[in-house]
Amino acid sequence: MKIAPTYVFIVISAVFVGGALFSFPLLLNLQIERLQNRTLPTVTEQFPVSVDPKNKVIVENAQANAFFENTESPFQAAVGNTQRILGIIFEWIALSVAEVPWYQTLAAAEGSRFVSVTPGMRKEQVANAFAKTLVWNNGQKKAFLTASNGSQLPLPEGSFAPGIYSLAFDITPEAAQTLVNERFMQDVLSHYGPETEQIVPLEQALTIASLIEREAGGRDDMRIISGIIWNRLFIGMNLQIDATLQYAKANAKTNTAATGAWWPKALPADIYRKSPYNTYLNPGLPPTPIANPSVTTIVAALNPKNTTCLFYFHDAARQFHCTDTYKEHVALLKKYYGRGK
Repeated sequence: MKIAPTYVFIVISAVFVGGALFSFPLLLNLQIERLQNRTLPTVTEQFPVSVDPKNKVIVENAQANAFFENTESPFQAAVGNTQRILGIIFEWIALSVAEVPWYQTLAAAEGSRFVSVTPGMRKEQVANAFAKTLVWNNGQKKAFLTASNGSQLPLPEGSFAPGIYSLAFDITPEAAQTLVNERFMQDVLSHYGPETEQIVPLEQALTIASLIEREAGGRDDMRIISGIIWNRLFIGMNLQIDATLQYAKANAKTNTAATGAWWPKALPADIYRKSPYNTYLNPGLPPTPIANPSVTTIVAALNPKNTTCLFYFHDAARQFHCTDTYKEHVALLKKYYGRGK
């Protein structure tokens, strides 16, 4: 029986594509392991800082502007934060293949698993991501979130470095925590020197960055939101950040862990909720970060746009709007939503 050339081509193509897809997780694993095992250079590029909280001024930094304008710069290369479209697609395909049950069965032979931690997660969501992949119980999740003696984890929230982790299936919570801490040291602490700490303490930077991470619609508006947050802090105005209401609301609910609703919708009544995280009632920053920010967002917190805006919102199309006065803010709300007060 003669086999049509087209059929042969289809079979060969399917085998080739299948083999290529199968190799994606393996290649990603090698890439991540190389990242996790890298050693830090003696001298590392430090995060630029253009905000001066002491004198309440913002002087934009050319280095930071180049970073956010996607131009190649030594700083971009140093922090490894230049996201290439092909790289993002590769990671997405690799993670998708790795989630397929038959691949997990094969991967079990090597004992490796991938855990993806995305920016904007609460600590509980990070623990759940590890627990889901590594089949941890509640006790193991608690151990993962409890800083061990001598740990480099500076805060209970905000320092779980986003990214993809490659782990042995039988890794202990303590060893996984060490891996996350080392990633945080590589991505953040190594670029946060004494001079930066003196201008903006790390805890303050992570807290502001976590607010931006939850509030920003993307890379384009995060520095403007950073500028607005700093402007409010400069004049002693309450921050009035809805994301802090969501954080406080989830903390107060007894069924949050069971439902997984870690970011419930903020309602008008929530602005009266008694919580140290309620930035409508309490002045200044919340006690801790409310989520884990990306390196890009941390840089945005340190390098806000020099803006006169004090109010902002995103419309239904996720377009960003900001104004100098509350009157202008209400007028825009009425324009886009038909209401405002």
